[in-house]
Amino acid sequence: MTSTRRSLLARASTTAAAGAALAFPMVARAQQTFSWKMTSAYGKGSPFYMEGPGSATDLAARINAMSGGRLRIQVYGAGELIPALEGFDAVRAGTVEMNHANSYFWTGKTFAAQYFCAVPFGLNFQGMNGWLYDGGGQQLWNEVYAPFGMVAMPCGNTGVQMTGWFKKEIRNANDLKGLKMRIPGLAGRVYAALGVDVKLLPGGEIFPALERGVIDAAEFVGPFQDRKLGLHKAAKYYYTTGWHETATVSELLINKAAWDKLPRDLHAVVENAAAACNVISEAWCQRTNAEAMEDLVKNQGVIARPLPDEVVKRLHEVTNQVLAESAAKDPLTKKVHDSYMAYKRKYEAWAGYSEGPYHNKILAA
Repeated sequence: MTSTRRSLLARASTTAAAGAALAFPMVARAQQTFSWKMTSAYGKGSPFYMEGPGSATDLAARINAMSGGRLRIQVYGAGELIPALEGFDAVRAGTVEMNHANSYFWTGKTFAAQYFCAVPFGLNFQGMNGWLYDGGGQQLWNEVYAPFGMVAMPCGNTGVQMTGWFKKEIRNANDLKGLKMRIPGLAGRVYAALGVDVKLLPGGEIFPALERGVIDAAEFVGPFQDRKLGLHKAAKYYYTTGWHETATVSELLINKAAWDKLPRDLHAVVENAAAACNVISEAWCQRTNAEAMEDLVKNQGVIARPLPDEVVKRLHEVTNQVLAESAAKDPLTKKVHDSYMAYKRKYEAWAGYSEGPYHNKILAA
């Protein structure tokens, strides 16, 4: 063997060894496993939120399967690890890595959180997804949570919700005055402006409060989940005008420091599993709500009707006032508000050509 050939082989061997050494940490990192905890604002076994297609447990199972077991998430229902509505603080502190809830629970922390869950008289399911995924909403969501050291993304949607259950008939806006009502989010502020005594209760506390007369009215989600709680046994008037939550997003809240430790491929796993649950959960709601509403009206003696037009008009007026006042107080909220409303105007114009004719002409034919 010539000296030149021996030199070339030696250099090649050295280069290969160096390449293998450099590659080894990458392989080791790729195989690193993570064990996270995820809490929920909803009790263990709660349909849609904790059990079933698109739920928190389904999300965790999908992440585990898609990651090949490299990211395992232990799911805790409300009260198992922390109280129902303390997920924001737990994720912020790093006590848990994830929380599964709705961002309007955190409006006391930052009002802008409301826009990433449900805005009264706002976008529907298709429009909300359009704003979040393709209209800048997702980026704004993370910008809002950046000061708290968190990121978030949509991981479920109920579609349009119902106004809720009332022990007495609502004929005009004056009938709302003095009512004690369980209602979260911005809608609670709107009702309060009309004289409602607003209560924020976790799902598991709604039925006993309504049954005992601690509250006079309650909103939860929709026919299937409301029936599951037994709300139809405590009140018979079921108002269907879902003005307050036209498409309610489930939020996957993640500690930013923990998120940054995940390899990029696991970021993609989480993001795609959450996006799948977002669509799958809403599809599940369409079937189950249709079946439950039929049963409630036909077999359970429920009186289902829309709110009077006068009441809806007044609610809309107050909603616009509350939103304008809140946006004026905080530059970041205004930034989110302006983005949401600009997208809403464009979407409504397009829906006038697409969804509008479908509902007004095709379904009515």
